Amino acid sequence: MAISDRIKRKPKESPIQPDFGAAGAPIDRGHPFYFGFVATVGALTAFVLMRALASASQVFVLILVALFLATGLNPAVEAIRKRGLSRAGAVSVIFGLVILLVILFGTLLVPPLVSQGTHLIEIAPSLLDQLKNNPTIANINDHYGVIDTLQKRLSSVTSDGTLLISAFGGVIGVGKSVLSGTFTGLTILVLTLYFITSLPQAVDLGLKLVPASRRPRFAALTNAIISRVGAFVGSQILVSFLAAFFITIFGLILGLPSPIAIGIVIFVCGLVPLIGHFLGCGIFTIIALTQSVAIGFAAFIGYVVYVQIENYILTPKIMKRTLAVPGAVTIISALIGTSLLGLVGGLLAVPVAASIILILEEVVFPRAEKS
Repeated sequence: MAISDRIKRKPKESPIQPDFGAAGAPIDRGHPFYFGFVATVGALTAFVLMRALASASQVFVLILVALFLATGLNPAVEAIRKRGLSRAGAVSVIFGLVILLVILFGTLLVPPLVSQGTHLIEIAPSLLDQLKNNPTIANINDHYGVIDTLQKRLSSVTSDGTLLISAFGGVIGVGKSVLSGTFTGLTILVLTLYFITSLPQAVDLGLKLVPASRRPRFAALTNAIISRVGAFVGSQILVSFLAAFFITIFGLILGLPSPIAIGIVIFVCGLVPLIGHFLGCGIFTIIALTQSVAIGFAAFIGYVVYVQIENYILTPKIMKRTLAVPGAVTIISALIGTSLLGLVGGLLAVPVAASIILILEEVVFPRAEKS
């Protein structure tokens, strides 16, 4: 029975494959349409990437600043590690000192700023009257009415209530700025903490991408660049300390209130590239104006003279001694970095120039001598 069933069963027929025709010739990559299509897709991709990078530019700036601060604080961490602490302990000590400095800054600075700002608002009309006593300013006011316009504007905003509205709007704007600045500061602080803790591991990971035969020399150059960035941070702190010391002594001579708090403000402003001394000069002059117009004018002139001495004498000498960077290179690199990347460019310009000089001296020049 089973044998007869096998005889009657028909073999399965194979499915018929559809005929799609023969393959055509490959696309001519030299055809104008193909070239235009590929170029358009490439341009659109580059445009999308540039827009994405532009949208995340603030994040990259925060990462770059945090990495710079971590590299700059690394020599202090290594100095503490030599005393027997672990890297985590050394990082904790450094950040404890930073937090203590911030608390000291707020304790010594905020009350004098509030009191001096209130006092300046109160005596603003009398200061404008004192300006008229100067013959030159009185002559300018007679021709252009500058002081009279300021007095009318001040009296109008205090009489019709618009000062309260503008102050309320100003409070909202200041509140937003404070919240944004606080968030940015905390983000930089956290990123710096992560970077400085894992800096050796990150350097070792990057060195693994270098061929083994060149790894020792590349590691030596990398460590030298990190040390130069740390030296720049130390030099900048020294320059800011000298500015704060001078302004504190100058404030004592002029009889300004809270000279130590003023010195702390100048120290912080001196750490900010490009506009730091502009801010410091403005704050110092405004505080001096609360005493009298003559003291305010003397404070402005003294600050400007010191800034010139710092820019053309102190900073080039300190940078040349710590970073082995000529004074002209320091000034030129700061100008170029500021024009390219603004504040961040001004912050990174000098250590980048020092790193380039190091690479030229250790890599490029020896090859040129051997060729």
